[in-house]
Amino acid sequence: MPEPLPRPLDQLGRRERQIVDILFRRGRATAAEVQADLGEPVSNSAVRGMLRLLTEKGYVAYEQDGPRYVYFPADRPEEVSRSALRHLVATFFRSSPSSAMAALLDMTDEPLPEAEYRRLSQLLEQAREPGEDA
Repeated sequence: MPEPLPRPLDQLGRRERQIVDILFRRGRATAAEVQADLGEPVSNSAVRGMLRLLTEKGYVAYEQDGPRYVYFPADRPEEVSRSALRHLVATFFRSSPSSAMAALLDMTDEPLPEAEYRRLSQLLEQAREPGEDA
């Protein structure tokens, strides 16, 4: 059976998205760690309530570690980043991966290191449709 698709993060409110971003960055965190990372005054009970809500919505999972809960993203980061990138390319680049890639390359101030150039060249070659001329 195929794995369920990750939930779109653009359906979250600003604070919910901040919390999910913290969990993706950290991998795992307690409510106190999330609260500290928010960088704005938010009560502990508000953070716990948002984590509970995000758990109910399926964005966050948790496990008990002694007396505390440790929270983590319910979906694998690779799945979520792929979903977010699809949304970004569709929304801002008219569903054109080449336009998105051009924008990424245009925003760099330095030339690509040789290793990254080789990696991108390999990926482009693998993405080529069978039967296309070189």
